[in-house]
Amino acid sequence: MTEKEREVLFRKLVERQRDMIWHVCESYSLSAAWETEDAFQEILSVLWRDLESFDGRSSERTWVYRVATNTLLMLKRKASNQPQQTVDVHEMECGTHPTDPLDTEYRHLLQLVGNLGDKDSQIVMAHLHGFKQQEIAQMMGLSLPTVARRMAKAKKWLKKQYNDDK
Repeated sequence: MTEKEREVLFRKLVERQRDMIWHVCESYSLSAAWETEDAFQEILSVLWRDLESFDGRSSERTWVYRVATNTLLMLKRKASNQPQQTVDVHEMECGTHPTDPLDTEYRHLLQLVGNLGDKDSQIVMAHLHGFKQQEIAQMMGLSLPTVARRMAKAKKWLKKQYNDDK
């Protein structure tokens, strides 16, 4: 594949999957808006680097989602190893008003999902992003019954934690 063909393929891929990638970044980024933008750029970088590794065994959407979630998990691991800085939340630019109850509840749910552990968190996030259990199983290399069982267990735990926190 020539460099020009690769560039055209990449542009088309990003054009088709841009909204899904951005939504995944927003779901995993729970603080500053710039983190979402940085994560988006990092995912694009990984997609460009790994573009030729896409072999078509899964759908393009599934492959991009997997690259995105793996990249975000790697970024979260790196961030957790860095010393934490305190930031005044009111100084940050946000896409929504901080008193919006739906935004607050959604962010709380995402924080709970983040407490599930990598595999279960990925399963739930894929479900929230509209993937069917069969697609999740294929994407993660798990059996369908395993995904169904882990999903049911995660939903039960999330419901309990969410209700306990109210």
